[in-house]
Amino acid sequence: MTKVQLEELREVIHPAGKLESRAEHWAGRLYMRSLSLRVTRLMLGTRVSPNQITTVMVFAGVLSGVALVVPGPGGAVLSVLFMQLYLLLDCVDGEVARWRRQFSPLGVYLDRLGAYLADAAVMVGMGIRAAELGLNLYLVAGLAAAIGVLLLKSSSDLVHVARSDSGMEKATDQSVVPRSSGLARVRRLTSAVGLHRVVNGIECTILLLVTAIVDLSLGDLTATKIVTVAVTAIVWLLVPAHIVSIVASSRLK
Repeated sequence: MTKVQLEELREVIHPAGKLESRAEHWAGRLYMRSLSLRVTRLMLGTRVSPNQITTVMVFAGVLSGVALVVPGPGGAVLSVLFMQLYLLLDCVDGEVARWRRQFSPLGVYLDRLGAYLADAAVMVGMGIRAAELGLNLYLVAGLAAAIGVLLLKSSSDLVHVARSDSGMEKATDQSVVPRSSGLARVRRLTSAVGLHRVVNGIECTILLLVTAIVDLSLGDLTATKIVTVAVTAIVWLLVPAHIVSIVASSRLK
């Protein structure tokens, strides 16, 4: 088939407002969408379907957490690489689907499943890494962080389920703002601080790579243990705050 020109491809797979939307990760805007554009053009010359790409994406996300079990900086580097592959494929599957107009509920389901499994796997891997493959409080912290991350993601997705079951249209970006001006200010402040970024698999794997380097200089896992406890605490600080934010917004009205 004739190779698609990048500009022609970009107009279709990166429609107006796509990169500026709340759903777009900062890494996508900064560099990954530029890379995915070129990978997508290569994929269009194959018979690989969007759902097959998404399936590989799911495995890459899970492997990012598994890689953290490997001791030392090597495991942390592998974790970052697998998570970056996850992010790349998360861009490519949707781009291929938009170009070919191959949309399906299965694709949406696999994409959501991948997001759940990837972030939870990283939290569990973080706990196992800090626990040095043993059973102690750091492993419990990692598991608790994984459960918290699943709650954060599911509470957001349940908004769409609730609206769909009630016969309502999909929620808009504006509807996430709390109706209370006080809560709205708190939401803007917490968003500016960026604590929620730490519980995302992409940022967390980078953070764990930094702690692995610090651990190497210290000769132990002190930095990883501190980060594990801190991330778990942040997750469980965010869970009730996120649910309150949803209930206080217009998303369920």
